[in-house]
Amino acid sequence: MAKKPAKKAPARAQSTAAATGEIPVVGAREACPCGSGRRYKACHGREASHAVQELVARPFEGLPGEGDWVALRELVPAATVPLTLTAEALAGAVGEVPSVTLATVLPMAWPALRRQDGSVLLGLQTQSSSGDISKDLADALVQALAAEPGTPVPPRRPAAETPRLQDLLDTSAAFAPTVHTGFEYWLEDADSATGEVAASLEAANAEVIPTVRLGSVDTAYWCSVPDRNHLRWVMPHAEEPLLDALARLAAADEAGLGEGTKLVGSFRAHGLTVPVWDLPSEMTADDCEKPAAAFVERLAGALAQDAPLSADERRARAGLVNRQVTLG
Repeated sequence: MAKKPAKKAPARAQSTAAATGEIPVVGAREACPCGSGRRYKACHGREASHAVQELVARPFEGLPGEGDWVALRELVPAATVPLTLTAEALAGAVGEVPSVTLATVLPMAWPALRRQDGSVLLGLQTQSSSGDISKDLADALVQALAAEPGTPVPPRRPAAETPRLQDLLDTSAAFAPTVHTGFEYWLEDADSATGEVAASLEAANAEVIPTVRLGSVDTAYWCSVPDRNHLRWVMPHAEEPLLDALARLAAADEAGLGEGTKLVGSFRAHGLTVPVWDLPSEMTADDCEKPAAAFVERLAGALAQDAPLSADERRARAGLVNRQVTLG
């Protein structure tokens, strides 16, 4: 049965949505909510269409820890990273900014939050509206810096001239994620939480998948789900050579991370490839450290090969491609 069309919002409501920066849902041939009298596709719809066409495939390229940015955006439930801003970015701040911290997710999925002490939390797992996640995050950061303490930043579509994260962050600073077991970082004093706040925090923490960042290799994350564990590893290599190398290892039975492990496929996320291994339920993050370090050496050898793939390697590659899922 076909769904009934949604009722059209009154003109006044549409105008209010446009004024507050919310994205109205209108048909291409309907009147533009801005009140110009022109059809949406000939007015602001043209800008929206242009933004979609200019999708940035690797929004975190050029930032330190690109693979970790991707992991925290798509794979890690709860993590934080201290950020260092340029002097120019801080010049537009209202009052003192003790610290700026990137967080995987914030309460109510806020894009950012200016805390009572003036510090800033920037949410990474938010909806992108411009086609460039880096620009969306930078816009939320600029809003937070200019906000009064104790103010959350609402979502909006960034203006065309909005800078990107690469323009606001000190790219010489290290990017060092801390993975948390829960969302206590939401609160300035989580130990004092009571009532509804404590209940909400407990409910959110109950949904967190245990996750650990490996120390022996870069951008690899172990996680535990019922019945099995996984290792999800954001790789910096170009996709096609990486898939060839993984196929060579798989055909040679060298793609695993030890007994009972299996390379089962990969994600494609923000321009990078994320191979995924199934692990036995008893295999901990610590157990992955040595096998992961050894795999790096095998992968380097496979990446250095330039001979055409054999029949077995081609079959292995086809299997990897068929099990690839795009996240962003």
